[in-house]
Amino acid sequence: MLTRLIGQTCNRLLLLIVRAFAASGINPNVLTVIGFAINLLAAYLFAYGYFRWAGATVFLAGLFDMLDGRVARLSNRVTPFGGFFDSVLDRYSDLCLMIGLLVFYGRINRFWYVTLVAVAMIGSVMVSYARARAENLIPTCKVGFLERPERMVLIIIGAVFDRMAPVLWIIAVLSTLTVIHRVVYTWQESRKLASQ
Repeated sequence: MLTRLIGQTCNRLLLLIVRAFAASGINPNVLTVIGFAINLLAAYLFAYGYFRWAGATVFLAGLFDMLDGRVARLSNRVTPFGGFFDSVLDRYSDLCLMIGLLVFYGRINRFWYVTLVAVAMIGSVMVSYARARAENLIPTCKVGFLERPERMVLIIIGAVFDRMAPVLWIIAVLSTLTVIHRVVYTWQESRKLASQ
């Protein structure tokens, strides 16, 4: 009951913000760029060890990530380029956040954490790449658990509660498992298509 009430209140608030942006006539791509810029700030904060502030900043960037598509739909400005542009800046945002962590762990001489962040970076990119490449062969490939929203929630949790190392392990392992799942699923689906 309480969680439903919180969810409904948050949805109403989000809808008000979306309507305000749509009424202002702002281009949804501008919101995408603002979200990216906020993530760059979060990456800087990570690099200098301000993890809690970085977590709050990633949360703020996530709000803009939710707004751009909704504003585009409400203002009837959905375009193929807008979806493409959003995806490209999402990948850059993900990698910049990880680079911030690389810089931080490099500055404090934690070699194994640098390696862990690098593995998490590879997994994060490959989850998106595997889906994009698979959908050139099969109609859809949305299988697997660790997509971008889950990764962002994990990064926020790791930053706010100062538990980034376990979060990076989770991202590294689950993103790799997601990629493997997508490879297997694509193999199975492409065989089905070939046999038709």
